Amino acid sequence: MRIFSVVVAAFIGSLGLASFNAAAETVAALNQNKAGLAGKTVSAQGKVVKVNNGIMGRNFVHVQDGSGDAAKGTNNLIVTSKQTANVGDQVAVSGVVVVNRDFGSGYSYPLLIEDASITPKK
Repeated sequence: MRIFSVVVAAFIGSLGLASFNAAAETVAALNQNKAGLAGKTVSAQGKVVKVNNGIMGRNFVHVQDGSGDAAKGTNNLIVTSKQTANVGDQVAVSGVVVVNRDFGSGYSYPLLIEDASITPKK
């Protein structure tokens, strides 16, 4: 079922319909399966816990959904987007998985969801 969700999300993303809510992955599952998801469009939902706006022409939004292990760093999903959100917002995100992204100067990320759409949940 997960593979179907990723395929549907990729197809919908290619149509530019980012607001479509394909079955969302958990933050832990995305961290665990990141290598196999590289280059694919995925969706997730959670609470915004940190925001850094206007860095390198994008906003960095940290999302957590209660899954994963903080000690292992698998409880956090970092999303880059032209859109932003506020700390405490519940959001749905959809974007392309990028692994081992190194921006230099010590800013290296084992998992990023880039060029994401961020949709507030009501």
